[in-house]
Amino acid sequence: MIRIESLSKSFGAVDAVRDLTLDVPAGELFCFLGPNGAGKTTTIKMMCGLLRPDRGRVLLRGIDVQEDPRAAHAITGYIPDSPFLYERLTVRELYDFTGDIFRIPRAEVARRRAGALVTFGLQEHASTLVKDLSLGYRQRVIYAATLLHEPEVLFVDEPFVGLDPASIRLIKDLLKGAARAGAAVFMTTHILALIEDVADRVGIILGGRLVALGTIAELRAQTSSGGRLEDIFLQITGGANGAAGGAG
Repeated sequence: MIRIESLSKSFGAVDAVRDLTLDVPAGELFCFLGPNGAGKTTTIKMMCGLLRPDRGRVLLRGIDVQEDPRAAHAITGYIPDSPFLYERLTVRELYDFTGDIFRIPRAEVARRRAGALVTFGLQEHASTLVKDLSLGYRQRVIYAATLLHEPEVLFVDEPFVGLDPASIRLIKDLLKGAARAGAAVFMTTHILALIEDVADRVGIILGGRLVALGTIAELRAQTSSGGRLEDIFLQITGGANGAAGGAG
């Protein structure tokens, strides 16, 4: 479903992503790890068409993101680490506006909206302005709107920042559910314990290069770090920056 071929991107003298090749099939929840500045966010932005690679290409269900961005966008959902929302719209209006963007018939949008309000616990907030929502509820609105057009490919950059346990559980279950329904889910997060709970496979990027790839069991077998993903990550990266999260 997602195919990355020899992807590279530089910013001046800094090689943010270097010769990255990777496949993520439909139905897989893939977690992308790396220290601060390793190239995670740059990779996702190229995959979404927000950045143009210097070399290489990204294919989503066989669609070249650079050659046919409209078709790629139609099957893609993207939740950045700092998403933009139209704060003067109500929850209902934002949902309907998203449906218009994807040219979904209004009757179908209304049907899906009714279900989404229940799923995300937003029934009592349908008429609330987005600006008046708490962070947790804003995140729920983002997911509801992003999943409206039932994307086949879902990119999620740091999905759990600032969320309460109930919201984390909800988002975690939604991401796993999207993968079970056949979507390819590509996620970055610095919360390694959650990755152990949701990831089908893990890729580790360091200095713009993919340095490890496999299931957690496979990565464990490649190292002498024991059973914890935190230990595996620190051994593979040499403890770079001391953390897995951050931009880049």
